[in-house]
Amino acid sequence: MESEKFKLFDFSQEKVRVLHYTWVAFFLTFFVWFNMAPLKTAMVESFDFLTGKNFKALLLCNVALTIPARIVVGALVDKYGPRVIFSGLMVVTVIPGLMFAFGDSFTQLVISRLLLSSIGAGFVIGIKMTANWFPAKHIGRAEGFYAGWGNFGSAAAAGLIPYIGLTLIQGEYGWRYAMAISSIITALYGIFYYFKVKDHPSSHPVQKEKKKGSSIMPVSSYGGLVQYILWTLPLYGALGLLSWNLQKQVIHDKNMYSVDTMYMIWGILALFFIYKVIGILRINLPRLKQGIPEEEKFHFGSVGALNMTYFANFGAELAVVSMLPFFFEGTFKISPQMAGLVAGSFAVINLIARPLGGYLSDKMNNRKKTMLVYMIGISIGFFLMGLISKYSGSFTPDGDPILVPMYNGTWWLVVSVMITMFASLFVQGAEGATFAMIPSIKKEMTGRIAGMAGAYGNVGAVTYLFILSMVDSKMFFYILAAGAAISFFWCLFALREPEGAFNDETH
Repeated sequence: MESEKFKLFDFSQEKVRVLHYTWVAFFLTFFVWFNMAPLKTAMVESFDFLTGKNFKALLLCNVALTIPARIVVGALVDKYGPRVIFSGLMVVTVIPGLMFAFGDSFTQLVISRLLLSSIGAGFVIGIKMTANWFPAKHIGRAEGFYAGWGNFGSAAAAGLIPYIGLTLIQGEYGWRYAMAISSIITALYGIFYYFKVKDHPSSHPVQKEKKKGSSIMPVSSYGGLVQYILWTLPLYGALGLLSWNLQKQVIHDKNMYSVDTMYMIWGILALFFIYKVIGILRINLPRLKQGIPEEEKFHFGSVGALNMTYFANFGAELAVVSMLPFFFEGTFKISPQMAGLVAGSFAVINLIARPLGGYLSDKMNNRKKTMLVYMIGISIGFFLMGLISKYSGSFTPDGDPILVPMYNGTWWLVVSVMITMFASLFVQGAEGATFAMIPSIKKEMTGRIAGMAGAYGNVGAVTYLFILSMVDSKMFFYILAAGAAISFFWCLFALREPEGAFNDETH
Protein backbone atom coordinates (compact mmCIF):
# COMPACT_ATOMS: atom_id res chain seq x y z
CA MET A 1 0.00 0.00 0.00
CA GLU A 2 1.25 3.51 -0.85
CA SER A 3 2.50 4.97 2.44
CA GLU A 4 4.09 8.25 1.35
CA LYS A 5 1.98 11.39 1.44
CA PHE A 6 1.82 13.82 -1.43
CA LYS A 7 4.63 16.26 -0.58
CA LEU A 8 5.28 18.51 -3.53
CA PHE A 9 8.72 19.69 -2.46
CA ASP A 10 10.07 16.61 -0.69
CA PHE A 11 13.00 16.08 -3.05
CA SER A 12 14.15 13.03 -1.11
CA GLN A 13 11.37 11.19 -3.00
CA GLU A 14 12.46 10.21 -6.48
CA LYS A 15 8.94 10.60 -7.86
CA VAL A 16 8.91 14.24 -6.73
CA ARG A 17 12.23 14.90 -8.44
CA VAL A 18 10.92 13.30 -11.64
CA LEU A 19 7.76 15.43 -11.44
CA HIS A 20 9.82 18.62 -11.25
CA TYR A 21 12.21 17.62 -14.02
CA THR A 22 9.19 16.81 -16.18
CA TRP A 23 7.23 20.02 -15.65
CA VAL A 24 10.35 22.01 -16.55
CA ALA A 25 10.58 20.03 -19.80
CA PHE A 26 6.93 20.80 -20.53
CA PHE A 27 7.50 24.46 -19.61
CA LEU A 28 10.29 24.79 -22.17
CA THR A 29 8.30 23.13 -24.95
CA PHE A 30 5.48 25.64 -24.39
CA PHE A 31 7.96 28.51 -24.17
CA VAL A 32 9.16 27.62 -27.67
CA TRP A 33 5.69 26.79 -28.96
CA PHE A 34 4.29 30.23 -28.09
CA ASN A 35 7.32 32.39 -28.84
CA MET A 36 5.67 33.89 -31.96
CA ALA A 37 2.48 35.73 -30.93
CA PRO A 38 4.21 38.35 -28.71
CA LEU A 39 6.43 39.36 -31.66
CA LYS A 40 3.67 39.94 -34.21
CA THR A 41 4.39 43.63 -34.70
CA ALA A 42 8.14 43.10 -35.13
CA MET A 43 7.58 40.27 -37.60
CA VAL A 44 5.05 42.18 -39.71
CA GLU A 45 7.44 45.15 -39.86
CA SER A 46 10.34 42.91 -40.88
CA PHE A 47 8.68 41.39 -43.95
CA ASP A 48 7.11 43.31 -46.81
CA PHE A 49 4.93 40.28 -47.63
CA LEU A 50 3.48 39.65 -44.16
CA THR A 51 0.02 41.04 -43.31
CA GLY A 52 -2.24 40.60 -40.31
CA LYS A 53 -4.19 37.88 -42.15
CA ASN A 54 -0.95 36.08 -43.08
CA PHE A 55 0.07 36.15 -39.43
CA LYS A 56 -3.23 34.56 -38.41
CA ALA A 57 -2.44 31.79 -40.92
CA LEU A 58 0.90 31.23 -39.15
CA LEU A 59 -1.00 30.95 -35.87
CA LEU A 60 -3.03 28.15 -37.47
CA CYS A 61 0.17 26.44 -38.60
CA ASN A 62 1.49 26.71 -35.06
CA VAL A 63 -1.19 24.35 -33.74
CA ALA A 64 -1.92 22.16 -36.79
CA LEU A 65 0.62 19.33 -36.82
CA THR A 66 0.33 18.97 -33.06
CA ILE A 67 -2.83 17.01 -33.91
CA PRO A 68 -1.12 14.02 -35.59
CA ALA A 69 1.98 14.51 -33.43
CA ARG A 70 0.03 13.93 -30.22
CA ILE A 71 -1.57 10.78 -31.64
CA VAL A 72 1.78 9.40 -32.81
CA VAL A 73 3.66 10.46 -29.69
CA GLY A 74 0.95 9.00 -27.44
CA ALA A 75 1.46 5.62 -29.09
CA LEU A 76 5.27 5.90 -29.00
CA VAL A 77 5.17 6.71 -25.30
CA ASP A 78 3.11 3.59 -24.55
CA LYS A 79 5.60 1.54 -26.58
CA TYR A 80 9.02 3.04 -25.75
CA GLY A 81 8.43 4.96 -22.53
CA PRO A 82 8.31 8.72 -21.90
CA ARG A 83 11.98 9.45 -21.16
CA VAL A 84 13.47 8.82 -24.59
CA ILE A 85 10.47 10.30 -26.45
CA PHE A 86 10.42 13.53 -24.43
CA SER A 87 14.17 13.99 -24.75
CA GLY A 88 14.12 13.25 -28.47
CA LEU A 89 11.26 15.67 -29.13
CA MET A 90 13.04 18.56 -27.40
CA VAL A 91 16.28 17.92 -29.27
CA VAL A 92 14.80 17.37 -32.73
CA THR A 93 12.55 20.42 -32.76
CA VAL A 94 15.53 22.77 -32.48
CA ILE A 95 15.83 22.34 -36.27
CA PRO A 96 12.46 23.88 -37.26
CA GLY A 97 12.90 26.34 -34.39
CA LEU A 98 16.02 27.79 -35.98
CA MET A 99 14.49 27.53 -39.47
CA PHE A 100 11.64 29.76 -38.35
CA ALA A 101 13.83 32.19 -36.42
CA PHE A 102 15.93 32.91 -39.51
CA GLY A 103 13.28 32.37 -42.20
CA ASP A 104 13.04 34.92 -45.01
CA SER A 105 10.02 33.74 -47.06
CA PHE A 106 6.39 32.99 -46.20
CA THR A 107 6.77 29.41 -47.42
CA GLN A 108 9.74 28.85 -45.11
CA LEU A 109 7.85 30.38 -42.19
CA VAL A 110 4.83 28.15 -42.87
CA ILE A 111 6.82 24.91 -43.23
CA SER A 112 9.05 25.52 -40.21
CA ARG A 113 6.11 26.58 -38.04
CA LEU A 114 4.16 23.48 -39.08
CA LEU A 115 7.10 21.27 -38.09
CA LEU A 116 7.68 23.23 -34.89
CA SER A 117 4.03 22.72 -33.89
CA SER A 118 4.95 19.09 -33.18
CA ILE A 119 6.61 20.26 -29.97
CA GLY A 120 3.11 20.70 -28.55
CA ALA A 121 3.00 16.90 -28.23
CA GLY A 122 5.37 17.16 -25.27
CA PHE A 123 2.44 17.60 -22.91
CA VAL A 124 1.15 14.08 -23.60
CA ILE A 125 4.52 12.56 -22.73
CA GLY A 126 4.62 14.12 -19.29
CA ILE A 127 1.10 12.88 -18.57
CA LYS A 128 2.33 9.32 -19.05
CA MET A 129 5.50 9.93 -17.03
CA THR A 130 3.52 11.36 -14.11
CA ALA A 131 0.98 8.52 -14.26
CA ASN A 132 3.86 6.02 -14.07
CA TRP A 133 5.16 7.53 -10.84
CA PHE A 134 2.08 8.50 -8.79
CA PRO A 135 -0.81 6.45 -7.33
CA ALA A 136 -4.44 7.00 -8.29
CA LYS A 137 -5.28 8.94 -5.12
CA HIS A 138 -2.60 11.53 -5.95
CA ILE A 139 -2.84 11.54 -9.74
CA GLY A 140 -5.07 14.62 -9.97
CA ARG A 141 -2.69 16.74 -7.93
CA ALA A 142 0.43 15.41 -9.65
CA GLU A 143 -0.97 15.82 -13.16
CA GLY A 144 -2.44 19.21 -12.25
CA PHE A 145 0.87 20.50 -10.91
CA TYR A 146 2.78 19.13 -13.90
CA ALA A 147 0.35 20.65 -16.38
CA GLY A 148 -0.15 23.95 -14.55
CA TRP A 149 3.47 24.83 -13.99
CA GLY A 150 4.52 23.48 -17.38
CA ASN A 151 1.77 25.36 -19.16
CA PHE A 152 3.13 28.52 -17.56
CA GLY A 153 5.69 28.41 -20.35
CA SER A 154 3.20 30.20 -22.60
CA ALA A 155 2.90 33.04 -20.06
CA ALA A 156 6.67 33.22 -19.74
CA ALA A 157 6.94 33.45 -23.53
CA ALA A 158 4.37 36.28 -23.63
CA GLY A 159 6.37 38.26 -21.08
CA LEU A 160 10.01 37.34 -21.74
CA ILE A 161 10.19 36.86 -25.51
CA PRO A 162 9.32 40.48 -26.40
CA TYR A 163 11.66 41.69 -23.63
CA ILE A 164 14.53 39.59 -24.97
CA GLY A 165 13.82 40.31 -28.63
CA LEU A 166 12.84 43.99 -28.46
CA THR A 167 14.51 45.40 -25.34
CA LEU A 168 17.47 43.22 -24.32
CA ILE A 169 18.58 42.45 -27.89
CA GLN A 170 17.65 45.49 -29.92
CA GLY A 171 17.82 45.94 -33.65
CA GLU A 172 16.47 44.31 -36.77
CA TYR A 173 17.38 40.77 -35.71
CA GLY A 174 16.42 40.95 -32.03
CA TRP A 175 13.19 38.99 -32.45
CA ARG A 176 15.02 36.32 -34.44
CA TYR A 177 17.65 35.79 -31.74
CA ALA A 178 14.94 35.58 -29.06
CA MET A 179 13.26 32.71 -30.92
CA ALA A 180 16.58 30.97 -31.64
CA ILE A 181 17.74 31.14 -28.02
CA SER A 182 14.51 29.58 -26.75
CA SER A 183 14.88 26.65 -29.18
CA ILE A 184 18.54 26.02 -28.29
CA ILE A 185 17.89 26.06 -24.52
CA THR A 186 15.06 23.54 -24.96
CA ALA A 187 17.28 21.18 -26.97
CA LEU A 188 20.00 21.32 -24.33
CA TYR A 189 17.49 20.52 -21.60
CA GLY A 190 16.32 17.54 -23.66
CA ILE A 191 19.82 16.05 -23.35
CA PHE A 192 19.86 16.80 -19.61
CA TYR A 193 16.41 15.21 -19.14
CA TYR A 194 17.48 11.97 -20.82
CA PHE A 195 20.19 11.39 -18.22
CA LYS A 196 18.25 12.56 -15.13
CA VAL A 197 14.98 10.59 -15.15
CA LYS A 198 13.69 7.03 -15.38
CA ASP A 199 10.46 5.87 -16.98
CA HIS A 200 9.09 4.36 -13.75
CA PRO A 201 10.06 3.35 -10.20
CA SER A 202 12.50 0.44 -10.21
CA SER A 203 10.23 -1.54 -7.91
CA HIS A 204 7.14 -1.11 -10.09
CA PRO A 205 7.96 -1.47 -13.80
CA VAL A 206 5.28 -0.39 -16.25
CA GLN A 207 4.32 -2.76 -19.04
CA LYS A 208 5.12 -1.29 -22.45
CA GLU A 209 3.18 -1.96 -25.63
CA LYS A 210 4.77 -4.74 -27.72
CA LYS A 211 2.21 -5.35 -30.43
CA LYS A 212 2.43 -3.78 -33.85
CA GLY A 213 -0.17 -1.17 -34.66
CA SER A 214 -0.03 0.14 -31.11
CA SER A 215 -1.32 3.56 -32.18
CA ILE A 216 -4.76 1.94 -32.49
CA MET A 217 -6.87 1.82 -29.35
CA PRO A 218 -8.63 -1.48 -28.70
CA VAL A 219 -12.34 -0.89 -28.07
CA SER A 220 -14.71 -3.11 -26.11
CA SER A 221 -17.99 -2.78 -28.04
CA TYR A 222 -19.29 -2.22 -31.55
CA GLY A 223 -20.73 1.09 -30.38
CA GLY A 224 -17.28 2.10 -29.20
CA LEU A 225 -15.87 1.10 -32.59
CA VAL A 226 -18.29 3.41 -34.42
CA GLN A 227 -17.50 6.25 -32.00
CA TYR A 228 -13.76 5.70 -32.48
CA ILE A 229 -14.09 6.08 -36.25
CA LEU A 230 -16.31 9.15 -35.95
CA TRP A 231 -13.94 10.83 -33.49
CA THR A 232 -11.02 10.13 -35.83
CA LEU A 233 -12.52 12.10 -38.75
CA PRO A 234 -12.15 15.64 -37.27
CA LEU A 235 -8.44 14.99 -36.67
CA TYR A 236 -8.00 15.04 -40.44
CA GLY A 237 -10.74 17.58 -41.10
CA ALA A 238 -8.89 20.19 -39.04
CA LEU A 239 -5.84 19.79 -41.28
CA GLY A 240 -8.15 20.21 -44.28
CA LEU A 241 -9.29 23.55 -42.81
CA LEU A 242 -5.65 24.61 -42.51
CA SER A 243 -4.91 23.76 -46.16
CA TRP A 244 -7.97 25.79 -47.24
CA ASN A 245 -6.83 28.75 -45.14
CA LEU A 246 -3.28 28.64 -46.52
CA GLN A 247 -4.57 28.51 -50.10
CA LYS A 248 -6.34 31.82 -49.47
CA GLN A 249 -3.16 33.57 -48.28
CA VAL A 250 -1.98 36.21 -50.77
CA ILE A 251 1.78 36.81 -50.97
CA HIS A 252 3.00 39.43 -53.44
CA ASP A 253 -0.41 39.42 -55.16
CA LYS A 254 -0.44 35.63 -55.59
CA ASN A 255 -2.14 32.87 -53.62
CA MET A 256 0.27 30.67 -51.70
CA TYR A 257 -0.73 27.69 -53.85
CA SER A 258 -3.44 26.76 -56.33
CA VAL A 259 -6.89 25.33 -55.69
CA ASP A 260 -5.77 22.14 -57.44
CA THR A 261 -2.96 21.77 -54.92
CA MET A 262 -5.47 22.22 -52.09
CA TYR A 263 -7.65 19.45 -53.57
CA MET A 264 -4.58 17.22 -53.79
CA ILE A 265 -3.86 17.85 -50.10
CA TRP A 266 -7.47 17.00 -49.25
CA GLY A 267 -7.14 13.78 -51.23
CA ILE A 268 -3.99 12.81 -49.34
CA LEU A 269 -5.72 13.53 -46.01
CA ALA A 270 -8.68 11.39 -47.13
CA LEU A 271 -6.32 8.50 -47.94
CA PHE A 272 -4.69 8.82 -44.51
CA PHE A 273 -8.13 8.76 -42.87
CA ILE A 274 -9.16 5.65 -44.84
CA TYR A 275 -5.87 3.96 -43.91
CA LYS A 276 -6.50 4.79 -40.25
CA VAL A 277 -10.05 3.41 -40.38
CA ILE A 278 -8.79 0.19 -41.98
CA GLY A 279 -6.28 -0.14 -39.15
CA ILE A 280 -8.97 0.44 -36.52
CA LEU A 281 -11.20 -2.22 -38.09
CA ARG A 282 -8.34 -4.68 -38.60
CA ILE A 283 -7.30 -4.49 -34.96
CA ASN A 284 -10.75 -4.39 -33.37
CA LEU A 285 -13.15 -6.53 -35.44
CA PRO A 286 -11.42 -9.86 -34.64
CA ARG A 287 -11.33 -8.94 -30.95
CA LEU A 288 -15.02 -8.03 -30.89
CA LYS A 289 -16.02 -11.23 -32.72
CA GLN A 290 -14.00 -13.27 -30.25
CA GLY A 291 -15.53 -11.47 -27.27
CA ILE A 292 -13.98 -8.99 -24.86
CA PRO A 293 -13.18 -10.15 -21.31
CA GLU A 294 -15.09 -8.15 -18.72
CA GLU A 295 -11.93 -6.79 -17.09
CA GLU A 296 -10.76 -5.31 -20.41
CA LYS A 297 -13.96 -3.36 -21.13
CA PHE A 298 -14.20 0.42 -20.83
CA HIS A 299 -16.71 3.10 -21.79
CA PHE A 300 -15.51 4.72 -25.04
CA GLY A 301 -18.16 7.42 -24.67
CA SER A 302 -16.04 8.83 -21.85
CA VAL A 303 -13.06 9.07 -24.20
CA GLY A 304 -15.24 11.02 -26.64
CA ALA A 305 -16.50 13.30 -23.85
CA LEU A 306 -12.94 14.05 -22.76
CA ASN A 307 -12.08 14.80 -26.40
CA MET A 308 -14.96 17.26 -26.49
CA THR A 309 -14.14 18.97 -23.22
CA TYR A 310 -10.47 19.33 -24.17
CA PHE A 311 -11.56 20.78 -27.51
CA ALA A 312 -13.45 23.46 -25.58
CA ASN A 313 -10.94 24.18 -22.81
CA PHE A 314 -7.41 23.58 -24.11
CA GLY A 315 -8.42 24.40 -27.68
CA ALA A 316 -9.75 27.71 -26.41
CA GLU A 317 -6.57 28.31 -24.40
CA LEU A 318 -4.32 27.72 -27.41
CA ALA A 319 -6.40 30.07 -29.51
CA VAL A 320 -6.60 32.75 -26.82
CA VAL A 321 -2.89 32.81 -25.93
CA SER A 322 -2.17 32.99 -29.67
CA MET A 323 -4.27 36.13 -30.17
CA LEU A 324 -4.43 37.83 -26.77
CA PRO A 325 -1.16 39.84 -27.04
CA PHE A 326 -2.21 41.60 -30.22
CA PHE A 327 -5.82 41.91 -28.95
CA PHE A 328 -4.66 43.95 -25.95
CA GLU A 329 -2.06 45.83 -28.01
CA GLY A 330 -4.63 46.87 -30.61
CA THR A 331 -7.56 47.52 -28.27
CA PHE A 332 -5.76 49.47 -25.54
CA LYS A 333 -3.00 50.94 -27.77
CA ILE A 334 -0.16 49.75 -25.55
CA SER A 335 3.38 48.60 -26.44
CA PRO A 336 4.10 44.99 -27.51
CA GLN A 337 6.09 44.47 -24.30
CA MET A 338 3.23 45.67 -22.11
CA ALA A 339 0.68 43.77 -24.18
CA GLY A 340 2.74 40.59 -23.70
CA LEU A 341 2.75 41.06 -19.93
CA VAL A 342 -0.98 41.82 -19.82
CA ALA A 343 -1.84 38.88 -22.08
CA GLY A 344 0.36 36.67 -19.92
CA SER A 345 -2.22 37.10 -17.16
CA PHE A 346 -4.29 34.44 -18.90
CA ALA A 347 -1.54 31.83 -18.71
CA VAL A 348 0.08 32.88 -15.42
CA ILE A 349 -3.02 31.70 -13.55
CA ASN A 350 -1.94 28.20 -14.62
CA LEU A 351 0.39 28.12 -11.63
CA ILE A 352 -2.57 27.64 -9.31
CA ALA A 353 -5.62 26.93 -11.48
CA ARG A 354 -4.60 23.67 -13.11
CA PRO A 355 -3.18 22.12 -9.92
CA LEU A 356 -6.39 23.24 -8.19
CA GLY A 357 -8.46 21.50 -10.87
CA GLY A 358 -6.55 18.28 -10.30
CA TYR A 359 -6.76 18.67 -6.52
CA LEU A 360 -10.52 19.21 -6.57
CA SER A 361 -10.89 16.25 -8.92
CA ASP A 362 -9.09 14.13 -6.31
CA LYS A 363 -10.97 15.53 -3.32
CA MET A 364 -14.57 15.88 -4.55
CA ASN A 365 -14.84 12.11 -5.11
CA ASN A 366 -16.68 12.82 -8.36
CA ARG A 367 -14.49 13.77 -11.31
CA LYS A 368 -17.47 14.25 -13.61
CA LYS A 369 -19.14 16.81 -11.34
CA THR A 370 -15.85 18.70 -11.08
CA MET A 371 -15.65 18.83 -14.87
CA LEU A 372 -19.21 20.13 -15.27
CA VAL A 373 -18.69 22.96 -12.79
CA TYR A 374 -15.58 24.07 -14.61
CA MET A 375 -17.24 24.05 -18.05
CA ILE A 376 -19.99 26.38 -16.78
CA GLY A 377 -17.30 28.72 -15.44
CA ILE A 378 -15.49 28.75 -18.80
CA SER A 379 -18.66 29.79 -20.61
CA ILE A 380 -19.26 32.66 -18.19
CA GLY A 381 -15.61 33.74 -18.29
CA PHE A 382 -15.38 34.02 -22.07
CA PHE A 383 -18.71 35.82 -22.23
CA LEU A 384 -17.27 38.44 -19.86
CA MET A 385 -14.13 38.70 -22.00
CA GLY A 386 -16.40 39.60 -24.91
CA LEU A 387 -17.42 42.67 -22.88
CA ILE A 388 -13.83 43.99 -22.58
CA SER A 389 -14.05 45.83 -25.92
CA LYS A 390 -16.65 47.52 -28.10
CA TYR A 391 -16.86 48.48 -31.75
CA SER A 392 -15.51 51.92 -32.64
CA GLY A 393 -17.40 52.10 -35.93
CA SER A 394 -14.14 52.32 -37.91
CA PHE A 395 -12.38 49.63 -39.92
CA THR A 396 -8.77 48.63 -40.71
CA PRO A 397 -7.43 48.69 -44.30
CA ASP A 398 -8.11 44.91 -44.33
CA GLY A 399 -11.78 45.60 -43.51
CA ASP A 400 -11.67 44.36 -39.92
CA PRO A 401 -13.66 46.28 -37.27
CA ILE A 402 -11.50 48.41 -34.99
CA LEU A 403 -12.11 47.60 -31.33
CA VAL A 404 -11.70 50.05 -28.46
CA PRO A 405 -12.02 49.55 -24.69
CA MET A 406 -15.58 49.35 -23.37
CA TYR A 407 -14.65 52.11 -20.91
CA ASN A 408 -11.84 54.67 -20.90
CA GLY A 409 -9.15 54.75 -18.25
CA THR A 410 -6.39 52.56 -16.88
CA TRP A 411 -8.86 51.16 -14.38
CA TRP A 412 -10.65 49.32 -17.19
CA LEU A 413 -7.40 47.69 -18.31
CA VAL A 414 -6.98 46.45 -14.72
CA VAL A 415 -10.57 45.15 -14.69
CA SER A 416 -9.96 43.50 -18.08
CA VAL A 417 -6.94 41.68 -16.66
CA MET A 418 -9.08 40.47 -13.75
CA ILE A 419 -11.76 39.23 -16.17
CA THR A 420 -9.05 37.46 -18.20
CA MET A 421 -7.70 35.75 -15.08
CA PHE A 422 -11.23 34.75 -14.01
CA ALA A 423 -11.82 33.05 -17.37
CA SER A 424 -8.40 31.42 -17.24
CA LEU A 425 -9.06 30.04 -13.75
CA PHE A 426 -11.85 27.87 -15.13
CA VAL A 427 -10.13 27.05 -18.44
CA GLN A 428 -6.98 25.76 -16.74
CA GLY A 429 -8.93 24.05 -13.97
CA ALA A 430 -11.00 22.14 -16.53
CA GLU A 431 -7.78 21.00 -18.19
CA GLY A 432 -6.49 19.71 -14.88
CA ALA A 433 -9.78 17.91 -14.23
CA THR A 434 -9.66 16.35 -17.73
CA PHE A 435 -6.25 14.80 -17.30
CA ALA A 436 -6.95 13.77 -13.73
CA MET A 437 -9.63 11.51 -15.22
CA ILE A 438 -7.74 10.12 -18.24
CA PRO A 439 -5.46 7.62 -16.40
CA SER A 440 -8.52 6.05 -14.74
CA ILE A 441 -10.29 5.32 -18.05
CA LYS A 442 -7.88 2.55 -19.04
CA LYS A 443 -4.50 2.58 -17.28
CA GLU A 444 -2.43 0.74 -19.90
CA MET A 445 -3.76 3.02 -22.66
CA THR A 446 -3.06 6.29 -20.86
CA GLY A 447 -0.66 7.48 -23.57
CA ARG A 448 -3.09 6.84 -26.42
CA ILE A 449 -6.13 8.26 -24.65
CA ALA A 450 -4.10 11.30 -23.58
CA GLY A 451 -2.80 11.57 -27.13
CA MET A 452 -6.27 11.61 -28.65
CA ALA A 453 -7.71 14.02 -26.08
CA GLY A 454 -4.62 16.19 -26.41
CA ALA A 455 -4.99 16.16 -30.18
CA TYR A 456 -8.56 17.35 -29.78
CA GLY A 457 -7.24 20.34 -27.90
CA ASN A 458 -5.42 21.23 -31.09
CA VAL A 459 -8.45 20.41 -33.25
CA GLY A 460 -10.22 22.99 -31.10
CA ALA A 461 -7.37 25.47 -31.56
CA VAL A 462 -7.34 25.02 -35.34
CA THR A 463 -11.13 25.34 -35.48
CA TYR A 464 -11.20 28.41 -33.26
CA LEU A 465 -8.28 30.13 -35.01
CA PHE A 466 -9.92 29.37 -38.35
CA ILE A 467 -13.06 31.07 -37.04
CA LEU A 468 -10.90 33.96 -35.78
CA SER A 469 -9.67 34.51 -39.34
CA MET A 470 -13.28 35.35 -40.28
CA VAL A 471 -14.57 37.25 -37.22
CA ASP A 472 -13.35 40.03 -34.92
CA SER A 473 -11.93 39.37 -31.45
CA LYS A 474 -15.08 40.47 -29.60
CA MET A 475 -17.28 38.00 -31.47
CA PHE A 476 -14.56 35.39 -31.05
CA PHE A 477 -14.87 35.44 -27.26
CA TYR A 478 -18.61 34.88 -27.52
CA ILE A 479 -17.99 31.88 -29.81
CA LEU A 480 -15.59 30.42 -27.23
CA ALA A 481 -18.30 30.82 -24.57
CA ALA A 482 -20.78 28.95 -26.78
CA GLY A 483 -18.26 26.15 -27.36
CA ALA A 484 -17.84 25.65 -23.61
CA ALA A 485 -21.63 25.51 -23.14
CA ILE A 486 -21.94 22.81 -25.81
CA SER A 487 -19.15 20.84 -24.13
CA PHE A 488 -20.97 21.07 -20.79
CA PHE A 489 -24.07 19.36 -22.19
CA TRP A 490 -21.96 16.77 -24.03
CA CYS A 491 -20.16 15.78 -20.83
CA LEU A 492 -23.42 15.82 -18.88
CA PHE A 493 -24.84 13.03 -21.04
CA ALA A 494 -21.78 11.16 -22.34
CA LEU A 495 -19.15 11.26 -19.57
CA ARG A 496 -19.23 8.37 -17.12
CA GLU A 497 -17.39 8.37 -13.82
CA PRO A 498 -14.74 5.61 -14.19
CA GLU A 499 -14.99 2.68 -11.82
CA GLY A 500 -12.06 2.52 -9.44
CA ALA A 501 -11.07 6.10 -10.24
CA PHE A 502 -9.94 6.63 -6.65
CA ASN A 503 -8.48 3.20 -5.89
CA ASP A 504 -5.42 3.43 -3.66
CA GLU A 505 -3.07 1.53 -5.93
CA THR A 506 0.71 1.50 -5.69
CA HIS A 507 3.42 2.43 -8.13
